[in-house]
Amino acid sequence: MSIDSMVSIITPTFNSRSYIGETYLSIRGQSHQNWEWLVTDDCSTDGSAAFVAELAAKDSRVKSFRNIENSGAAITRNNSILHAAGDFIAFIDSDDYWEPEKLERQLQFMGEKIDFSFTAYAIMDERGNLTGKLVDANRSGSFGYDDMLCKAATLGCSTVMLRRSAFADLSMPLIRTGQDYALWLKLLKTGKRAHLIGEPLTRYRITPNSISRNKVKKAKRQWQIYREIEGLALPKAAYCFAFYAWRAVFRR
Repeated sequence: MSIDSMVSIITPTFNSRSYIGETYLSIRGQSHQNWEWLVTDDCSTDGSAAFVAELAAKDSRVKSFRNIENSGAAITRNNSILHAAGDFIAFIDSDDYWEPEKLERQLQFMGEKIDFSFTAYAIMDERGNLTGKLVDANRSGSFGYDDMLCKAATLGCSTVMLRRSAFADLSMPLIRTGQDYALWLKLLKTGKRAHLIGEPLTRYRITPNSISRNKVKKAKRQWQIYREIEGLALPKAAYCFAFYAWRAVFRR
């Protein structure tokens, strides 16, 4: 079943015109062609929404939506998820890129038994040049809720694929940043495990204004998720944060 299944690809856009064309080309070039791409624009001012609408007019697999007001990535992704019709849900951000066999390899890996998978990824710079840095490469295994609390794996959003029927609620928690990580925790709390493919099948773009470049903001976000979203007691939150901080410094 999995090899021929439809994959619903979820992408939020906000002023992404400079990169989203490359993202589309990487999706269109997939060896697995049974997909739909659901793009919700969060009130861009650079022509992103019009560009995606043009793609949708030419490629029926592209579905274009727009928020009424700027709402953040969680609401934007959730809108696309709400309209998804596929057997699997995959995520890719509007400035990232997939290797041609990403979907096919992931579907083969998941088969009939794995419900949650993610891949290693390569880092590229703003212009799309590979930096030589790989994340979670040459590793294997699976990770549960407690593992993910301590960030035992990076689990990049653009690498994740989920079996839709395995989860009752795939909506992202309504926080402005870190909503993808909060969703992984919500799903893993059900007892599921996230299984890693140690091949860098995704390219993750680092841009000058990327939230992921600001370690202070990332640390504050991590603490907020521990205390406010997960409701961890102070001692456990501090324990998990210590592991997170150590890995943030030394894992790459």
